[in-house]
Amino acid sequence: MVEIRFCSEKDFDDVVKLLHQLWPDKKIDLLSLKKVFDRALVSDSQKYVCAAEGGKVVGFGSLTIKNNLWQEGYICHVDELVVDSNFRHHGIGTGILRHLITIAKEKNCRRIELDSAFHRKDAHKFYENLGFENRAFLFSKIL
Repeated sequence: MVEIRFCSEKDFDDVVKLLHQLWPDKKIDLLSLKKVFDRALVSDSQKYVCAAEGGKVVGFGSLTIKNNLWQEGYICHVDELVVDSNFRHHGIGTGILRHLITIAKEKNCRRIELDSAFHRKDAHKFYENLGFENRAFLFSKIL
């Protein structure tokens, strides 16, 4: 049975394996990533959630909460959502996303958003099936 819970420091190595699946072409700097991971674990504005089965992390989701003028309150952004390729299509991603939505509601967020790369067509269907709408483009610039 899969348990969805907040992540802890001991989950880092398993989360890194999942991030390699999410970003197969990205070279990950483990030292930098560990600093970001640890900082989020103690942050009031970030929440990391793990789906674990038998002690192994098989899914990961992250959420950032921010103050937002447009919403006249708080808004949440799902930064990452990934399920191990061997565990997909078993409701784990849905469970993680629903858990993140619950956290967003508890934090009085007025909206929850996420972005997804153009080529992730299956992910787009997944999000739409859970009530998300495609309502904007995301523009990005490397600094």
